[in-house]
Amino acid sequence: MVLGDKGHFEIQQSIFQLKGINHLELYVGNAFQAAHFYRTVFGFRPIASLGLKAQVRDHVSIAMQQGQAFLVLTASLCADSPIAQHVRLHGDGVKDIAFRVASAALAFEQATQWGARPVLEPTVIQDEQGSVTKATVAAYGDTTHSFIQHDHFQGVFLPMYKPVESLPTVTTGISLVDHLAISLQQGEVQKWGDFYRQCFGFQQIHEENIQTEYSAMNSLALQDHTGQINFVLIEPKEGKRQSQIEEFLKFYGAAGVQHIALHTDNIVETVQTLADRGLSFVPAPASYYDLLPERVGQISESLSALQAANVLVDRDAWGYLLQIFSKPLQDRPTLFIEIIQRRNARGFGSGNIQALFKALELEQARRGNL
Repeated sequence: MVLGDKGHFEIQQSIFQLKGINHLELYVGNAFQAAHFYRTVFGFRPIASLGLKAQVRDHVSIAMQQGQAFLVLTASLCADSPIAQHVRLHGDGVKDIAFRVASAALAFEQATQWGARPVLEPTVIQDEQGSVTKATVAAYGDTTHSFIQHDHFQGVFLPMYKPVESLPTVTTGISLVDHLAISLQQGEVQKWGDFYRQCFGFQQIHEENIQTEYSAMNSLALQDHTGQINFVLIEPKEGKRQSQIEEFLKFYGAAGVQHIALHTDNIVETVQTLADRGLSFVPAPASYYDLLPERVGQISESLSALQAANVLVDRDAWGYLLQIFSKPLQDRPTLFIEIIQRRNARGFGSGNIQALFKALELEQARRGNL
């Protein structure tokens, strides 16, 4: 059930005027090496950097872009900084989900009024290219949300960032951030669902409960009024063994972004390119494709091509989608990537969750974590 009525939602959307995801900031152990990985494997192009050359003495940040998807990779230059502490506790992971907003001050005021904990009050950041107003509030675990208000800024990314020398980068067809999946402690899905509804005016669009022989989970899908910001909140339930959500929480050490879903218009081509560049994907059960035509009906793609690429398919009331999940991107079994293509579908692949859960349990068993 959506918290509040339609009138409440209309008031909230008029207050915040969210415009989408501005960028995702990841705290990493080595920004230079991480940037090389995201460029050579995923096709993100470095566009700007912040660090010693910009008179920033305590950290380095590298902004990267592919299509409308922006990543910021930030690493500490000091052993005792909050950034270094975050990486020590969690490993590489998403620190900040930054929203584009019409008014950072108004968004900050309303979010904190509804209970969000303030981290950074509205602050004007400027250089010779113009100014941006930024404010930040805390969310689950050590994750934050920043509000980014562009005030006629003409630079390449954000004030103080310096353009970087163009490097040879071949894209992989990624166009935007489709959604984020967030792993929460048991019993916290409703709490954080309420947080996003009250503080940001999101709507609940789906709810799912999954049970396998070994583990179980609850999930809640939320969307802002623009339809551009989508979160899937997931929590473990009691089961015989440790679920993949519990594995994330154990190795990340807190609630956080479990995976980033990146959209493409040609998933088979994108997946093949990523695989050729060394990215490993979770294989689908062999029996999955035997029942696929009966379950999803007619689709435009070749079934044999999808099976060769291990791509999953799901249908909802509006259309169908194709998706695949990578193995973890770092040593800890935490953050991974989903590649998704939509054929008018609005869901998140609920029909695939059972198959995915079983596939992930096999990967956990191989790691000795089931």
